[in-house]
Order: sequence, then C-alpha cells, then structure tokens
Amino acid sequence: MSVRPLEIDDPRAVVDRLRGRIAALEGGPTRLLVPVLPALAGLVQLRTGGVYGVDSASLGMALAAGASQAGEWVGFAGWDDFGAEAAQQRGIVLGRTVLVPTPGEHWLEVTAALVDVLKVVVLRPPGGVDAKSASLLEARLRARSAVLVVQGEWPRCEARISAEQVTWDGIGHGRGRLRERRATLVASGGGRMPVRADVVL
Repeated sequence: MSVRPLEIDDPRAVVDRLRGRIAALEGGPTRLLVPVLPALAGLVQLRTGGVYGVDSASLGMALAAGASQAGEWVGFAGWDDFGAEAAQQRGIVLGRTVLVPTPGEHWLEVTAALVDVLKVVVLRPPGGVDAKSASLLEARLRARSAVLVVQGEWPRCEARISAEQVTWDGIGHGRGRLRERRATLVASGGGRMPVRADVVL
C-alpha cells in the first residue's frame, strides 16, 4: 500500500474552512464568507464579524460591491461626498443601499443600527476611534453576521487593503478621456504575509 500526499489547491481556504468547523463545534458564531468582486477574490476574503480597513473611497465601494451584486443590502455612514454615479459604476446596486452621510457625534449608534440590518457597512469615522467603541461594534458585527469596512483608522482590522501604485488609461498626448484605473493592491494583517494583486478598478 502506498500513501500519496494530498493535493491542495488553496491551503488558505482549507485552513479557513477548518477554523469555521472548529468554531461551530465550540459553539461560537460561524463566520460566513461574504462575496467580493472577482477581481478581489485572490486578495481578500470578507468574513462576517470582521473589520477591514481601506485607504480610499474607491476601495471601500469595491469591497461592498460584491455583496451588493449578490443581492445583499449595504450601507455607507459618514460619506458626505458619496457619489451615486461612481457607486453604481463600481457595481453597487443603489436600490439596496442605505446612506447616512453625516451621522456626526452619533456615528457609533448609527453604525450599530446599520450593522443590525445590513450585510456590509462602509464607515468613514469622524476621527480617532477608541478601543472600547471598537469592541462594542465588533461584538455587534459578530452577533449580526455583518462586515464593517473602515476608511480611516481602526484599532484592530483583520486586513488592510491599500493601493501601492495607481495608473490611469485613456489619455494620450494631452487629449482623451480617463477610461480605466489600474492599481496594484496589497492586503496585509491577520498575521499573514502581505498579498498583492493587480486589478482594474
């Protein structure tokens, strides 16, 4: 009898599945995958109960777009310059989007209320976030099986996604229209080596 080693295409996915099974056996909340755009699939996996940091508005929209296209409701809090046309072009379904542009000093309560009913909430906090407020919201995320994407600082993120290099296509010798934005994205955090991917945003 011979024994052959197992062939595993994606070891990280196997580890994630095993973690989910262990959590279920221990009685903890099962962390489900939330859809992301195909262009981001090799870069980051969104899981319910998690907080993910981004460094730009376009990345915040891109992370919410996968869930939106899959039929989930998404929301944006603290986006007083939210561009509906830009969101739609990024793949956000506006008919299933909640916007609270200026929650002001009540940003924590507003975000918690959105987390109660939406799958993905993209937050732009008004300033620094203390550890206690972050912990309250993270507990709410786990209880409601939602995902929080933060443009700005947050005490603990499962992953931070940022653009290392951005180029635009479409403009020739001083003429033309901007048609396409290409970026090299890097996802870091969670005790893993940074992962890079070239995407079109």
